[in-house]
Amino acid sequence: MSERVAVRKTYKLFIGGKFPRSESGRSYIVQDANVALSSRKDARDAVVAARAAVKGWAGATAYNRGQILYRVAEMLEGRREQFAALGVPGDEVDAAIDRWVWYAGWSDKLPQVYGGANPVAGPYFNLSAPEPTGVVAVVAPESPALLGLVSVIAPAIVTGNTVVAAASPSAPLAAVTLAEVLATSDLPGGVVNILTGRLAETVPTLASHMDVNAIDLTGVADADLAADLEVKAAENLKRVLRPAPADHDWSADPGITRMTTLLETKTVWHPKGV
Repeated sequence: MSERVAVRKTYKLFIGGKFPRSESGRSYIVQDANVALSSRKDARDAVVAARAAVKGWAGATAYNRGQILYRVAEMLEGRREQFAALGVPGDEVDAAIDRWVWYAGWSDKLPQVYGGANPVAGPYFNLSAPEPTGVVAVVAPESPALLGLVSVIAPAIVTGNTVVAAASPSAPLAAVTLAEVLATSDLPGGVVNILTGRLAETVPTLASHMDVNAIDLTGVADADLAADLEVKAAENLKRVLRPAPADHDWSADPGITRMTTLLETKTVWHPKGV
């Protein structure tokens, strides 16, 4: 009897809750695996999927979003061995799980911290409440591939935004495996979309896309490329998050800056009764 040949896995994109190959048909070899090589068209498709998911995700209750993020942590906990087989250190997997739980807990508390009643001179109530900004493009750091990606995705989606994420080009397997976790965690399709491949090909498309509302340039190490992306983002007044390298301590308390940067504030005036 001939020896069985194992099925070799091709790591695909994650767009709209599905796992398509790149529309270009391209792939590249990295981490001893075939990984889809995203094109500009794939980036545009991901934005379309993210925009379609905005209404439902932003309209969900904060409590429900927190439940789903906690479910992601549960599913990730059950796949520890799979991430270990990809070379992700155990302490990094633990930190990624804990980060999902941490952000899940903020889902229904951030409006109390970041919103509230404002003092005004007049017979009015003046109330400010945070709202999601919409579609957010994020560039994940090169390392740590899993914890870094979780640390830029979770703060964007917990407040009701949807995300198109460009994964680490040199270590994308953790990102695609995380996508498999998200796909089985009750997260609606299109809330998170993950692209693999060359940043120089997909990120400029996201930065200049008129239906992207904000962009997080955390994973862009090239200062010239980052500056060019900021110029492209200015075309439709995207909100740009560009942390200093010193802020990339992924083991530290993440704080609330990443969440609040990707929020809009709606202020309502309401007359008081006499």
